[in-house]
Amino acid sequence: MKKHAYIGCLGFIGVITTEFGIIGILPQIAEHYRISIDKAGILLSAFALVIALTGPFMTLLVSGFDRKKIMAVSLLIFLITGIVSSCSPPFWLLILVRILPAFLQPVYIAAALSAAVAKGNKSNENELMSIVFSGIAIAMVTTVPFATYLASRVTWELSFVIQAFVSLTALAFIWFGLPDMPVKTRKSYGSQIQILKKPVFIISTAMNFFMITAWFSTYSYFAEYLNKAKDMDNTLVSYMLFVFGIMGVLANFLAGKMMNKSVTGTTLFFLTGTVITPVLLYFSGGNTWTTTAVIGLWGFLYSPCFLSASTYMISAAPEALEFANSLATSFGNLGVTLGTTLGGFVIAKYDVTYTPWLTLLFGILAIGMIGIRYKLENSKK
Repeated sequence: MKKHAYIGCLGFIGVITTEFGIIGILPQIAEHYRISIDKAGILLSAFALVIALTGPFMTLLVSGFDRKKIMAVSLLIFLITGIVSSCSPPFWLLILVRILPAFLQPVYIAAALSAAVAKGNKSNENELMSIVFSGIAIAMVTTVPFATYLASRVTWELSFVIQAFVSLTALAFIWFGLPDMPVKTRKSYGSQIQILKKPVFIISTAMNFFMITAWFSTYSYFAEYLNKAKDMDNTLVSYMLFVFGIMGVLANFLAGKMMNKSVTGTTLFFLTGTVITPVLLYFSGGNTWTTTAVIGLWGFLYSPCFLSASTYMISAAPEALEFANSLATSFGNLGVTLGTTLGGFVIAKYDVTYTPWLTLLFGILAIGMIGIRYKLENSKK
């Protein structure tokens, strides 16, 4: 039912605004707290690490609860986080309140996807899932650049006010727009965990991990990269995030359609961005118009990464959709953590201009995993 998918999408906008809205204001936060940019990056990597370590367990734990209530409670925690963060608390407390909603992020995503496809046709499941995941691209073109723009013009605390407002709006739509969604048939933990024995699923998980690591080794420091490597001020960076997001909305729409025809082909198509983008960023030099074009392409090829990663993994274990998706979210965020950490290390030891080459390296590894899965599947025929 598309209504459920769109409400799930709105909640996803709140989730993503909280998780990735920090990217555009990392330089201001580093300056405010008088810390290095790689230390400020902990606000992103710690969030992602909690998801990576607890996601599957939290999803299994609440798998028998009403999906509407799960989604509502999750957004309530995101709302509280935005409110506290907007008060510019001590850095340790900012990290703590950033971590709290991370425990429920994969739970929200799994519940939203399950609610979206519950009453839909099997033939358009990927399209319904793409509607939910389009919340990522929509956040990138609306709330994230808007919050970054306000931070550049007024103060970084306003970015968290925007995050809180989006979470409140999404919470209202979930509470008043969705019917109760109790789980009628609860799958046993054992039946879901069985997918961990499937080699094809394990290889798909590795692809997800390498792909997200590739993208976030550079994307986590989007503002820092454009500040230092392309000599753009914070206001111009907010415009670049807008361009990035506009192309991402288009990409997610197309990806949902493409997934219905070929999950592997679509994943591989967008994954090529991890190889193409670093090369183009290098050759774009300091030309603003050329760099803008490259950022548009970057946004187009990057934005469906979570959709393609989750769908690619679920296609290897369709019998355990929610658990497979929670693992996709978990390993994807482990990729966010590693990418952010490695990117920060490169910035601290060398220079931010080198981070795109990490994207290239891990992108090649991800493409290799797709090749291995292809061979495994064809060896069984």
